[in-house]
Amino acid sequence: MPKFPTFFLALIATLQTCNAALYNVVDFGAKADGKTDSSSAFLGAWAAACGSNEEPTVYVPPGTFLVNSISFDGSCKMRMQLKISGVIVAPNDYKSFLSNQAWIEFKYVSGLSIGGGVIDARGSSYWACKRGRDQANCPFGARSFSFQSCNDVIISGLKSRNSHAVHVFINGCNNITMQNLTIVAPGDSPNTDGIHIGNSNVVRVINSVIHTGDDCISIGPGSRNMSMENIVCGPGHGISIGSMGGNPNEDGVEHIVVNNSKFTNTDNGVRIKTWAKPSNAYARDIVFENLVMEDVANPIIIDQEYCPEKNCPKGNSGVKVSDVVFNNIGGTSRSQEALALICSLTKPCEEIKLQNINLSYMDQMRKKQLATSRCQNARVIRDGVVIPDCKEGS
Repeated sequence: MPKFPTFFLALIATLQTCNAALYNVVDFGAKADGKTDSSSAFLGAWAAACGSNEEPTVYVPPGTFLVNSISFDGSCKMRMQLKISGVIVAPNDYKSFLSNQAWIEFKYVSGLSIGGGVIDARGSSYWACKRGRDQANCPFGARSFSFQSCNDVIISGLKSRNSHAVHVFINGCNNITMQNLTIVAPGDSPNTDGIHIGNSNVVRVINSVIHTGDDCISIGPGSRNMSMENIVCGPGHGISIGSMGGNPNEDGVEHIVVNNSKFTNTDNGVRIKTWAKPSNAYARDIVFENLVMEDVANPIIIDQEYCPEKNCPKGNSGVKVSDVVFNNIGGTSRSQEALALICSLTKPCEEIKLQNINLSYMDQMRKKQLATSRCQNARVIRDGVVIPDCKEGS
């Protein structure tokens, strides 16, 4: 038997493994010209990989691939991998999505790793509709990446641009890790949340940069055991828990940590927001710590009178907010009121701990001034320096 060089044998083994488990979308008819609809090719590659007896990789090579609204379903034999080396773009005209609420959707997938690449929803035409006089007739707005009822998912190194609405949408999922993401949309693009999480358990967002026209990260009802660390947020609306209490039967939110993050030129820093409506929901065991605020309009805010509409409810919020820690938060506020705890009259906030807070007001002349606070129906525990201090009725 002839002897082959070691490197040659290794190359053959690698190629055999790749051929057995690698599903290149180009081999299924995708065109890297940015013009040809490659939706069916992507779905074909996924379906073939889903039936593989070896751990498969769906591969998107370098180039630009046009994809319309698609949905990848689970029930695969092995853990799936999606490796994106190219750019995936949506149609320029938002009307191509019609009533679809997701551009690229994953449903009932258990075991998935997504790595690298760029997705660009090209949402400018949709934003124009939402800003126009006929905005009531605009469609819902497609989320760029949507995960419905998925488990054990890792998303790493993804760059999402110009989503119509939410960039990454997580609902009804368990054990999701998102790391090294870059999410970008103009600061005036409506409802372009970076990441929205709802009805999910154990979700981590790590080492990510988010510049959007809405919340960098929003955490909705039914979310538990969330951690967000090393987030660079801004422009945008900050990191929000809620809104909550919009529906009377919503579940609560608990065990949330936001740590080691920076907010620059955002409308809010860290926020809990609830509607002034009856509710049995709650927000509890929440920690915001080691945060830097730079030119943030509302660095720290609990708002239990949240209402972005004209006809606001007249009652009190039934959402119980308790056991919330704001620790080691400093920097500058764009408004003089740098700290606001606006809690419910009928269900006051309890065990709100302010520890090592040092926020200054940066006036229009770019001079630091003393910041103020507003506190109502909030039972506060103080530890260390608290500037501005928060006293009931202030």
